[in-house]
Amino acid sequence: MRVVYAEALGLCFGVRDALAAIQRIEEPEKVTIHGELVHNEAVLSRLRDSGFRQTAEANRQQIPDTPLVMITAHGISDVERSRLKASGLQLIDTTCPLVRRVHLAAQKMSNDGRFILLIGRPGHVEVQGIIEDLPAAEVIESPAAVRHWPHARLGVICQSTTSPRLANETFAAIRTANPTADIEFVDTICQPTRDRQTAVEKLLPLVDAVVVIGGKNSNNTLELVNLCHGGGKSAYHVQSAADLCSDWFTGCRTVGLTAGTSTLDETIEEVHRALLQM
Repeated sequence: MRVVYAEALGLCFGVRDALAAIQRIEEPEKVTIHGELVHNEAVLSRLRDSGFRQTAEANRQQIPDTPLVMITAHGISDVERSRLKASGLQLIDTTCPLVRRVHLAAQKMSNDGRFILLIGRPGHVEVQGIIEDLPAAEVIESPAAVRHWPHARLGVICQSTTSPRLANETFAAIRTANPTADIEFVDTICQPTRDRQTAVEKLLPLVDAVVVIGGKNSNNTLELVNLCHGGGKSAYHVQSAADLCSDWFTGCRTVGLTAGTSTLDETIEEVHRALLQM
């Protein structure tokens, strides 16, 4: 069985920067990571073993009892940032600058009097951080969720890891359902997400199936899986080589390999080796 890599896969610069920041910390027991630093189980396990405390993303309303708090690459709202500082905590901020760009675009359009529609995954930590700073907003997961809104002015943005195809289809539906509204659309999908999705689109005609490596909660990884399915190819979402099953590849001559932006290089290599041994 032949294995073909996608042209772009794995860690983006925002995640690499966050991992580099964590490695510079000399006293991990004094640091609480505010949520999951990255959506990668292997990384999270290593951080726990190193002595870092980690707040579950569902319990981030609790105030950490360490003097230092690390903000993850997914970012937080300014409201949350102020709450943590008011509690006397010192922040180590690893927010990806491309996520911060989404925050700024949303706030600018909101300040201009627009009702904000955020194309993204409801409940995702990045999405929550964006909408918590807005007086009025709604998260739209797909074109099926689009409706008519009673607002003269609408502002549309995207979660940074949204599929470009999904964003375009959802925005078209918004326009159709709100023909008289003044709508401003700012495309805030990050370039690493675009690069990895474009690479998968190029890969699909060359392979019989695709293995997609990434955390179970990673939105950009899930979008890669959806892209494969949409292209008519089987896609197998794994977090490590241990998740692979040889029966998946019966009859496959060529298998594609890609990975989400929180996947370590070493994990990709391990999966690649395991595939070659099948």
